Amino acid sequence: MTLELQNITKRVGAITHIKETSLRLEPGHFNVLLGETGAGKTSLIKLMAGLDRVSSGKILMNGEDVTRQSPQKRNIALVHQFFMNYPHWTVYDNIASPLRVAGMAKSEIQGRVEEAADILQLRPMLKRYPHELSGGQQQRTALARAIAKESKAVFLDEPLANLDYKLREELREQLPELFAGRGAVVVYATSEPEEALLLGGWTALMHDGRVTQFGPTAEIYRAPKNLLSAQVFSNPPINRAEITKAADRAYLDETVNWPLTGDAAALPDGTYQVAIRPDYVTPTPPDVDTVKLAGTVQVTELSGSKSSIQFLMGPDHWVALAYGIHPRAAGEEHVFYMDPSKCYYFAPDGQRVA
Repeated sequence: MTLELQNITKRVGAITHIKETSLRLEPGHFNVLLGETGAGKTSLIKLMAGLDRVSSGKILMNGEDVTRQSPQKRNIALVHQFFMNYPHWTVYDNIASPLRVAGMAKSEIQGRVEEAADILQLRPMLKRYPHELSGGQQQRTALARAIAKESKAVFLDEPLANLDYKLREELREQLPELFAGRGAVVVYATSEPEEALLLGGWTALMHDGRVTQFGPTAEIYRAPKNLLSAQVFSNPPINRAEITKAADRAYLDETVNWPLTGDAAALPDGTYQVAIRPDYVTPTPPDVDTVKLAGTVQVTELSGSKSSIQFLMGPDHWVALAYGIHPRAAGEEHVFYMDPSKCYYFAPDGQRVA
């Protein structure tokens, strides 16, 4: 099964919620929609699921035009971040509900429900009601319903957002296995870059109703095509600043500069944007060649295993991220260390050039 979007848009009055988008989504791996809240992830899922109608363009499932089909005819499953279980039905009945609507035989319904319940460790809870379940068990019930339905496409709209950390970690590890080998296109929306990396598969980066880049998740992370993609796929936010390239060196200001190599050294002299992930800006010198940056500490956050230090460097707000405890007081001047080999370089229009 394939799901293909051909130049689809969504407009409401004068406002465009989804700008022209074309994607081809395949089964066999997770397809992740990654973007901040308001980027258009839920709007795009609603269009793919048939809950909203496109303003222009086509949606194809296995080559068939389903643009005007209802969600029921498309045979899709949708799991929200909110549990969405029927409160007066048991876990068994909640999982079985779409199968009964489809008119499936009672014996087949029982077999599918029990199989899904076993996969999600819900067998002992089949006679319970949603109010008797924990948040994680309720979300497992919603996932079991999607598995039992054996849909052609499964849409997971930030399904772990309302769970505690331990449950998120547990379910995140299980999700790729739950849908493996079922032949369904799986689309997973998240606002967390780390979650996209953990799930793997392919990722569509979204910003302001537009897909900025689509491809294998690890590849996009390593090689963003533009500054916008680099910003979407970074948490904490990627550090950036304007530089001047002259001869074979990059100049951040009169005192901070570093040598360029490869494609960066071959660029025409001029003004560019440099960007680097916070992981490669540290409060102590690592075992690599670095560039010293002087900054004024704004906020330090100590998580136990990592330290995140926000600092001002001229007009730019940067973040340093390092393992261990590195207390830095707000308002103090400190030296930070940047690994220039991890820098990305972008033209004034935002396109990556090195």
